[in-house]
Amino acid sequence: MERKVQSWKNTTRFLLIGGLSLFFVACSADETVESEDEHIIEYSNNTENVWWKNLKTISGNALGTTFVIKTSDDSLLTDPQEIDDLIEAFNLELSTYIPHSLISEFNENDSVIDLNSTQFFKKCFDLSQEIYETTDGAFDPTVYPLVSLWGFFNDIKAAPSDKAIDSVLNFVGFNKSTFKYEDGIIAKKDKRFKLVFNAIAKGQAVDVVAEFLDSKGQANYFIEIGGEIRVKGINDDKRKWIIGIDVPVEENTGVEGIENRELENYIELTNKAVATSGNYRKFYELDGRKYSHTISPITGRPVRHNLLSVTVVADDAATADAYATAFMVMGVEQSMQLMKDNPDLNIDAYLLFENEQGRIERAYNRGMNMYLMD
Repeated sequence: MERKVQSWKNTTRFLLIGGLSLFFVACSADETVESEDEHIIEYSNNTENVWWKNLKTISGNALGTTFVIKTSDDSLLTDPQEIDDLIEAFNLELSTYIPHSLISEFNENDSVIDLNSTQFFKKCFDLSQEIYETTDGAFDPTVYPLVSLWGFFNDIKAAPSDKAIDSVLNFVGFNKSTFKYEDGIIAKKDKRFKLVFNAIAKGQAVDVVAEFLDSKGQANYFIEIGGEIRVKGINDDKRKWIIGIDVPVEENTGVEGIENRELENYIELTNKAVATSGNYRKFYELDGRKYSHTISPITGRPVRHNLLSVTVVADDAATADAYATAFMVMGVEQSMQLMKDNPDLNIDAYLLFENEQGRIERAYNRGMNMYLMD
């Protein structure tokens, strides 16, 4: 494991466009659209949620956040309507915020679902089970009842009692007998068994868009949904895509402008996906006490350790997204050990944590050196 104490005096760097915790460094090429392009964009299937920024960039709202899709090719080989339709189909299977989605209907009823007939659900479920086993339960989409108990879906005025938490833990876990999964068919044995894929869904949605662009023959692209990113090929400067990693401090929000956002490091990559997870801005208060937004499916409680943020590089965004969440549950030492013990996973991670003196340190595996610029 490599560690380095970071001095913060010289880390402020400036970007042109960004996401939540990972920032895409905009290329220097001129993106001004000529008048004839503006005419094309005006009539090229903009929707309420998805629209052209220029012929090389589509932006919009999806999965409760924002997204951007761009290319260094002459133009994107798709349009806003196609992207909107793709995201809507994804949401109708996996969004817990849509009452009539497949997952919502499963959660609210004693259900049996043949996942073999789904477009996205089975792949998400199977990958989740795989990562659950690899992380010894640190990543667990059956955590829905715990997330609900802690007020993520409805506001609560006080932290749940130990008794309430322990009761819910009895039916949380892919290793519990609360459901049966065989030959692609999932059936509830306990009506309290519920699923939530929020810790992997944004990454999977990025992959869905990437696979769609691949099918169109798009040679180069950058896709970002709510901070989860996947890139292919090269950027406008004929280089690998460059992404910035936030300094993990609460006040580093970018509210005062992206130019004032402070970055800890840059990574440079191609044909890879990257996701980040962190607690330094994601917390809420109950009875005057701060609680992390990362709930451990093992203890049933918000995580409390010195790990501030994790950036994971993987072949696909769903994997990067899920492991970034799992590592936030596991902490520094367990995360580093998992990567050492499982080189076949082909994941690399960059962890920022607070040492005993209150200073921020880096920890990363050897493979991360391929991407780091500092």
